[in-house]
Parts: sequence; C-alpha cells; structure tokens
Amino acid sequence: MTVLGVNSGTGMRILFVEARSLVFQVTDEKADYETETYEVRVNGTYCFTSCKTVETIYGLEPDTLYRILIMRGGLCSGEAEVCTKKEFAVLNVRDFGAKGDGVTDDTLFIQAALLTCPPESRVLIPAGTFRFTSLFLKSNLTLEISRDAVLSAIPDSGRIPVLPGRIGSCDGKGEFLPASWEGEPRDSYAALITGMYVENVVICGQGVLEGNADFENWWTPDKLKGTPARPRMLFLNHCKNVVVQGITVRNSPAWNLHPYFSEHLKFYDLHIESPEASCNTDGLNPESCRDVEIAGVFFSVGDDCIAVKSGKLYMGKTYKTPSRDILIHNCLMEKGHGGVTIGSEIGAGVDNIVIRDCRFVNTDRGLRVKTRRGRGKDSYLQGIVFDRVKMEGVPAPFVINCFYYCDPDGKSEYVSSKEKLPVDERTPGVGDVVIRNVVCEDCHVAGVYFYGLPESPIESILMENVRIAFAEHAVEGMAAMMTGCEKCSRKGIFIRNAKKVCMKNVELQGYRGEALDIEAVEDWERI
Repeated sequence: MTVLGVNSGTGMRILFVEARSLVFQVTDEKADYETETYEVRVNGTYCFTSCKTVETIYGLEPDTLYRILIMRGGLCSGEAEVCTKKEFAVLNVRDFGAKGDGVTDDTLFIQAALLTCPPESRVLIPAGTFRFTSLFLKSNLTLEISRDAVLSAIPDSGRIPVLPGRIGSCDGKGEFLPASWEGEPRDSYAALITGMYVENVVICGQGVLEGNADFENWWTPDKLKGTPARPRMLFLNHCKNVVVQGITVRNSPAWNLHPYFSEHLKFYDLHIESPEASCNTDGLNPESCRDVEIAGVFFSVGDDCIAVKSGKLYMGKTYKTPSRDILIHNCLMEKGHGGVTIGSEIGAGVDNIVIRDCRFVNTDRGLRVKTRRGRGKDSYLQGIVFDRVKMEGVPAPFVINCFYYCDPDGKSEYVSSKEKLPVDERTPGVGDVVIRNVVCEDCHVAGVYFYGLPESPIESILMENVRIAFAEHAVEGMAAMMTGCEKCSRKGIFIRNAKKVCMKNVELQGYRGEALDIEAVEDWERI
C-alpha cells in the first residue's frame, strides 16, 4: 500500500482495509471532524463527495486492487493504492431463518450464523428490521449491518441472559469476571452484542444497532440502580484485534460501547446517539484497555462522550491494568457531560492518552478528569495530552477534580476535606497534563478549574497557545462535582495544589474578577 500527499500540505492515510470497504483519513492539520469539501474517485470513477475527515468507501470487491484519489478543485490532494482483503464466504442471516420483518424474534437465527461462520468470512445483516435480545461473538469473523438494516433490541429483561459478576476458579486461586458495572464485578444483563475472549473481529456497515431504551423501560428510576445492572450495547471482555466501523449506535440502556481488559481496538466513523436526558448513556468507555484508536466518531449522548477507566480500588489493586496508549482524533462531541473524561473509576491509572484534532460542541465540560481519595496508589494519571482542539459553548473546558463526590461515601470528610491528609495506599495522583493549540468560544462557568489533592499535588501542567473566550450572557454553573465547589460564571483560571504550572500564550476574554486564581503551586511560570 502506498499513500502520496500532493498539494497544500494535505493528503490521505488509510486507517483500515476490509474485504468490501476501507476507511481513510484526510490528513489536514487544520481540520477536525470536518475539512474542506472533496471528491472521492475509485479507479478513476467518481464515488461521492464529503467533508468528513474520516470517511468510508463501501461496495468494494474482495482481493482487488484499488486506486483511491481525493480531488479538490480538479487537483489531486491525496492518493493511495489499496488491495482489499480476501473473503471466503458470506452468510446471509435470512438463509438461517431470520425474517427481518420487525416482528419476529430473530435472535436464534442470527446467533446460528455467527457460530457457524468460518474464518475469513462475513455474517451479513441485510436490509430489514431484525428484532433480537442478545448476541455473542466468536473469533475470526466479520459482522456487517448493511445499509437500511436495523438490529433492533427487544427491551424485555426477562428474555436477556444475566452474566455473573464473578465466578471462582476450580482451584480456588483465581476468578473469572464475566460482567462489570462502574469499575467493580457485578451481575449484569448481557450486552446487545458481547465478545468474550475473542479476537480478529470486525463489526461494520452502514446500518443501525438500536437499543430501544426509553424512559418507560431501561431509563426508569427502578432500573437505574437495580441488580442485575442494565445492559450495554457492545461489551468486549478480554478481546484482541477488534474493529468497530461505520454503524450507528443509538438509544442504549446504559453505556454504549464498553471495551474491558482488551487491546488493539479501533473505532472508526461511527455515530453514537442517545437523548440528552438519558441515564448513564456514555458513548465509549475503554476500561483497562491498551492500544485504542478512536477516529471520526460522532457523539451525542446523555453522559460522558468518552470515559477512560481502569476500575475501582479492588480491580486496580488486584489486576494493576491501566488504560494506556489511547489515541482520540478527528471526533465530534455534541452534548454530553464531558467530551473526554478520565475516571472516575480509575484504580489502576492511565498512561498516554492523546486527544487531538477534535471538536466539542455544548458538552458540559471538555477535558474532564475525575478522581478522589480511595482510588488507590496505583491510580496514577499521566501522559494526558490535549492538542489542536476546538470547543464551542462548553461551560467549563478544562476540569481536573480530585474530590469527585461519587459513590455512597463521596461526600464524606475523607473524600471532601481540603486539608492535607496522610498519604497511604488509598491516595491517587495526577502526573503531567499538556494542553496546547486549543480555542474555546462561548464558555460560561470557568475556563480552567484544576483542584489537586494537597497531599498529592498535580505534578505538571503545561498550557500553550490556548484561547478561552466567555459568552456575553454567561450562565452560572458548577465547574466540578465536588463538595465546596460553588456555582460561578466567567471564572478565569483556577488552580489549587500543583507542583509545576507553565503557561505560554494563554489568552482569556470576557472573564469576571481576577484572571488567575492560583494557590499552593510550587513552581509557577507565565510566558
């Protein structure tokens, strides 16, 4: 495969190649989720016009060489030669008895196709509405939800399997954890699609995975804290080499996509949608995962768009598996509690999280770090980089909250005290945070709100080439969910308890009161 960049410093990069489709990225450093309009030509023939930075070409043939051109103004701005993958067989679920009539329960027929799928083959969900309860993946297959196809969940808890939170090993020395809820092993309804110890799996297509959750079934108060826990849309438990691409995921009963102790994961060109008021409908939550790329994904959800996690204290101490090496780029977050959140279930820490070339619109916060005493000494958060990001209408763009008042003890004196407490095995930490080349327009509450622990200050904060402008008619709100954080509006830069803070070319517009409210910072530099 070759990729050639021509004209204006732009070009293209192939992200993923499948037997019948491929995903590419227009490489333009000035773009985020969208770029200047371009044409796509395949083997010299016009294919489509787009402005998305990450895009998919469908309708290709297996084991075939293609020449892809990106055209602007009659000139080539990107070129690639790609050979699609081989494919052995296509298993249409209608051939296994699935009706797709929007009435029949097609679970058994689709599951039969999945279980009988040979390697290098595809299970095809064709056009139609296929009702089902839950499906389980196996290794070495592609599941395609095709254009005009809907995998539509039956929201009947009595027909959904329950996965135990914990099963002891036969020798009494280990355990198997089939299910998890908010960082702890807990009985849970099976996800709509579950992958358990599978590898080399692709879930793709132009169709819809529909959860059918609403305020009369899964989002009712009696279901929110119930046991078993509500199902997710996709749960990947100890999986490797999984790609999720193209599909629309909407109306989840709880978290949408939840990779768990998994590695080598790619999420490309997705639409993840739930109503703004829906409960715990996080978009994509990698938990104790490694080597994750999230690119070209649209989020509009009722909780955090992306939340990086690594379990609560038991999981952190026992398995010591941080989330690490996660790249998030060219995504659009419209609505949600946080654009990219780290925590709060972060008992094993995070290492190397890069967010770049993204746009946040009307999310409650942009970068949102949530931790607290009790997450443990293994909960060390480091290598957090925010680069080339645009925010519009985000009330509080940057929040690091080390007093997050979650869990039954969240408002206890131990969690909420601003006094310096002894450092012990329960004490978490925050390492280096880099924020550069960011523009925030129409902010309301606070530009920067960083509150570290007095006994474990934030190690290093670098802000470079950052512009924060407040809305003319800003409304009040709480910058962080912590005891003692009062409502405010147009607060500039607020920092407590950090070892080193460096600001280079940081601009504030429309703030109220003092631009800088900084205390308990050992080394402070402003350039």
